[in-house]
Amino acid sequence: MAAERPEGPLLLPRVHTRREWGARPARRRAEVLDRAPDHIVVHHTSTPNVTDYSVDAAYDLSRAIQRFHMRTRGWNDAGQQLTISRGGHIMEGRNRSLTAILSGRHCVGAQALHHNDHTIGIENEGTYMTADVPGRLWESLVHTCAWLCDRYDLNPYQALVGHRDYGRTDCPGDVLYSRLPALREEVAGLLRFPSRKSAPRIDTDDLPADPGEAMPSGTAHPERHDR
Repeated sequence: MAAERPEGPLLLPRVHTRREWGARPARRRAEVLDRAPDHIVVHHTSTPNVTDYSVDAAYDLSRAIQRFHMRTRGWNDAGQQLTISRGGHIMEGRNRSLTAILSGRHCVGAQALHHNDHTIGIENEGTYMTADVPGRLWESLVHTCAWLCDRYDLNPYQALVGHRDYGRTDCPGDVLYSRLPALREEVAGLLRFPSRKSAPRIDTDDLPADPGEAMPSGTAHPERHDR
């Protein structure tokens, strides 16, 4: 059963476009599937926990991730669909991501090995193995996840997962991962979701080994195919 949705612009976050943060042209247009993703994957970038919360710093982060994914990994573009800076600024990642979300379709990224065709990824700036998430980032993450669940008609208790649920990796960090139950609850609250549902159950047998966190982005792992 679909959740009752709140009225008004509550679920319309400010997303900074690729043009705004100065993305370089992608090598290839991203693939967009005529269906919705079924899971939202929470990542951390494995980068320093900076104290510059400005929009300029957020734009620098997006450019650095894209540059690393394209130059070092040899991918066609940034792997993640969305990025949130420590200052809470939300940015479009891979090309065509924002238009796909707004139309209820899925832009295929490169952020969860073997699961890119059905998951959308959010990169959260910082390293959260022992440090907690800044309040501004957390608020934007909750808002963004609520927006995505609303656009794609997803159950937050089932849809919100961490990167480590799909592979042997530390991402999104022990602290942020431990807060996923709270994230589900807060998102459900924004959506006025009728009742608590069980947390997602993912078969963790024979998960692929993560090849290692790489700077500057926690999503920077080799894929079988870069789409």
